[in-house]
Amino acid sequence: MSTSKRYENALRTFDRQQAYGPSEAVDFVKETAKAKFDESVELATRLGVDPRKADQMVRGTVSLPAGTGKPVRVAVFAAGPAAQEARDAGADIVGADDLVEQVQGGMMDFDVAIATPDQMGQVGKLGRVLGPRGLMPNPKTGTVTTDVGKAVQEFKGGRVEYRTDRYGNVHVPIGKASFDKNALLSNLRAVVDELNRAKPASAKGRYIRSMTLSTTMGPGVKVDTGRLRNLDEETAGAA
Repeated sequence: MSTSKRYENALRTFDRQQAYGPSEAVDFVKETAKAKFDESVELATRLGVDPRKADQMVRGTVSLPAGTGKPVRVAVFAAGPAAQEARDAGADIVGADDLVEQVQGGMMDFDVAIATPDQMGQVGKLGRVLGPRGLMPNPKTGTVTTDVGKAVQEFKGGRVEYRTDRYGNVHVPIGKASFDKNALLSNLRAVVDELNRAKPASAKGRYIRSMTLSTTMGPGVKVDTGRLRNLDEETAGAA
């Protein structure tokens, strides 16, 4: 009941039907984060695309300037010098055929999977395991690469993957409730810029249809998409 009461109290602090400027939305999200742990802050965006069409699937990665606020466990499928490069860069798990066998056996102790191109023949066997979890290495997200050291450092430092779901929604974590307002706004701006960059040429009508910010245990706060162009000003104002 305590969680329910916190949620109900949070609902009284703002109007759920109203859309707020990014700065105000971040304020409300931080104020309603009352759990005993440091809640994650997530941005949910509804895009004007049809994910059933291959040319309207929006997918990629974005570097969050303020980081994610949580440690990222990286597994790398590589052999030889590339494997050592991955270890030197801080990868948590590195292997080739042996790592494929571990994953097939149920080992999923990682958040990101990276592979060198020569390993994809073996990694492809893991499609049914990694695919549903969004962990399958893919060139479009920079997780199939010859530069594994750089990829490991980027994902450890705050690079996150994103992709549209079947309804055209994109969910991206932009930090923790403990982050200061400027950090959350900087990360929000990075995601908005990336989504606009990734806009499919075939997408018609309004592209960013709606946005909502929420914490792990808190209610969603609508973001006024018409004020996204003023993010630079709002970020500067929060500094």
